[in-house]
Amino acid sequence: MLLRRHKGAISQQLSRLACSLHRKGANIILFDTVPPKQGAPEVFTFVQGDIREYAQVEEAIAGVDCVFHIASYGMSGREQLDRHLIEAVNVQGTENVLRACVEHGVSRLVYTSTFNVVFGGQVIENGNESLPYLPLHLHPDHYSRTKSLAEMAVLKADGTALTDGSGVLRCCALRPAGIYGPGELRHLPRVVSYIEKGIFRFVYGDPGSLVEFVHVDNLVMAHELAAEALTSEKQHRSAGQAYFISDGRPVNNFEFFRPLIEGLGYPFPKLRLPVSLIYFVAFLTEMIHHLIGPFYNFQPLLTRTEVYKTGVTHYFSMAKAKAELGYDPQEYNLDEVVEWFRSRGHGRKCHTSSLGRLLRDILLVSVFIAVAFSFLPVVGS
Repeated sequence: MLLRRHKGAISQQLSRLACSLHRKGANIILFDTVPPKQGAPEVFTFVQGDIREYAQVEEAIAGVDCVFHIASYGMSGREQLDRHLIEAVNVQGTENVLRACVEHGVSRLVYTSTFNVVFGGQVIENGNESLPYLPLHLHPDHYSRTKSLAEMAVLKADGTALTDGSGVLRCCALRPAGIYGPGELRHLPRVVSYIEKGIFRFVYGDPGSLVEFVHVDNLVMAHELAAEALTSEKQHRSAGQAYFISDGRPVNNFEFFRPLIEGLGYPFPKLRLPVSLIYFVAFLTEMIHHLIGPFYNFQPLLTRTEVYKTGVTHYFSMAKAKAELGYDPQEYNLDEVVEWFRSRGHGRKCHTSSLGRLLRDILLVSVFIAVAFSFLPVVGS
């Protein structure tokens, strides 16, 4: 059974994982708040429900052997600012899944976590799973804090006796980097919208800063391997364990997106701003959203957490996943992603002059900096 995130259409990750498992002979149940826009394959069973409602989770899980818990809320954008819903989905929802697994004899649970459980803006180079959880009060956003709580609960539940006496629940957690691939619906459309609206006119941070991404097919492979490693045939080697998952190729965040920007016909930004300035503006944006969000729920350009994720070095070793799961990430690029967006009508339709672009860039940056400094305190003479 695959539990989807709280909001939106069936995700690329869920769809590809479901199809891959089906090809290997598994019967698939998809659980989400909304049905797939184009309809799930007939071989799949779709159950509409809300992870916050225990009765609905319980009904969907009954008779299932393995659960892939992919559901979450609040990862990016304005979703990060809805603390109540984030808590309900990520913490309460995970508690519902664990309880239902125990009460209905589910023997395996693979939880999709995040590297944010250990990262809060500090530099991490080639980190591994021995790193401690970031103290909860240091998380700059509620999503990361609740994902930490949920992962702790999942790993703590490993070895819990099943109510029907058939054995124990085996659990593990995967901590993926930023997910990409054709059809990814959370991050890439937002990036493309910024490009097309002319907002993506600058980059920020040290050009030598490195982050990581994971192609959806590598992440699907990691989920399958983790589930297999929970079985008795594999000596339950992944039980109670967490694994960092990425393509294993640290890269500067903005350089990673260069092929997408240029592939859609847009120039790559030359202006580079300091992380501190962008973080300050993100902070102000969050404060403004807190004040007027109940009346106008606008989409912030960036949140503080997103500034850290994209501008501060943090990448992790795949050694544990390779040794214990047999994880062997394949190499991918953004060519398929560019083609996917182009096939849907995206891409530059006309070209303005270099002078016109320069004037727009200067105007945008001037407004950006003016707004930022307008909030600084005035020192009297």
